Amino acid sequence: MNISPHPDLSPQEMARYSRHILLDELGVAGQERLKRSKVLIVGAGGLGSPAALYLAAAGVGAMGIADFDKVELHNLQRQLLHGASDVDRPKTESAKESLQEVNPHVELELHEQGISIDNALELFARYDIIVDGTDNFATRYLNNDAAYLAGKPLVYGSIFKFEGQASFFHASEGGPCYRCLFPEPPPPGSVPNCGEAGVMGALCGIIGSIQAMETIKHLAGIGESLSGRLLCMDTLNMRFRSINLKKDNACPLCSRNARITNLVAENYEASCETAPTPEQQALNDEAEGYPIEVDTRQAKRLLDGKGATLIDVREAFELGICRVDKSLHVPIGQIPERIADLPKDKELLVLCHHGGRSKQVVRFLRSNGFDNAINVQGGIDAWALNIDPSLQRY
Repeated sequence: MNISPHPDLSPQEMARYSRHILLDELGVAGQERLKRSKVLIVGAGGLGSPAALYLAAAGVGAMGIADFDKVELHNLQRQLLHGASDVDRPKTESAKESLQEVNPHVELELHEQGISIDNALELFARYDIIVDGTDNFATRYLNNDAAYLAGKPLVYGSIFKFEGQASFFHASEGGPCYRCLFPEPPPPGSVPNCGEAGVMGALCGIIGSIQAMETIKHLAGIGESLSGRLLCMDTLNMRFRSINLKKDNACPLCSRNARITNLVAENYEASCETAPTPEQQALNDEAEGYPIEVDTRQAKRLLDGKGATLIDVREAFELGICRVDKSLHVPIGQIPERIADLPKDKELLVLCHHGGRSKQVVRFLRSNGFDNAINVQGGIDAWALNIDPSLQRY
């Protein structure tokens, strides 16, 4: 194949992208389209890392990185934009350095405040396509709604333990949106986050790479996208399947009778990982008895002043990372068989990593007569942030 010099690509770029250009489906024209494109990566974490790395290597001309978070040690198992020396640095900063090393031709813009209802529409309007690398439902719905209202395609990915999903949503062009698939978030407390359930690091690479591939195909105008399909994979058993998706005529966002016509804070406040159930809230509001949940500072006061008992329901290996002094270790799976050993005459504080498992234990204990069972909100991660900074976070 003879390739003549082209004004949009320098000789160095032609050499860099030569393996792309050799592809008949892509060629010089496709590579030029990539160079002229602007991609916004929302979240520089497990999914955003491989997506951003491959998009930078592919020659996307400009890329925005939106993330408000800092690098933590436990991120390094899966978030390959960051290294050991980046711990405690803003993710956007370490992401920029990594991506510049991959490809200095890519223009990078950092959005250190992340995505919010105040900036999403204006920010999305500046890019050609949005890659959703977020890990919580509130932001995922915000990204979906903002992308539709801004008329931009959204590349979706999600991960859980060994399982992943990916799709391509462009409802303004006639396809379904994320709300066509899931109109509303799951009930509060029903889905553990990766800090509670765990996630296989290599899975992030698979899903993030698929997101990069969908983005490249759209920008270059080649191939068939995942629009109208949800790609599901179980990597533990290495099984893949594709589910056909249809536009929902009753979708609250993209149907004729949509009720969501702008970004309103109340649509994105509830989180299935953190918000209390109505039953929990009712118990919190009771005038007498024990509260069902306290924050770490209240828990510390109860431990120091009232001699409350602190039960740590994490697994044994987690105690090797950090633990609260004088806590009693009873792994969640052993609670039923050791329930008779637990005190009922004073506050019984229950602690886990982020608060999800401990909520389950508190519900179980309360249903078995332990009205004194109290969840420690935020778990030992919040304890490390608010009470004892010497504890290793993970």
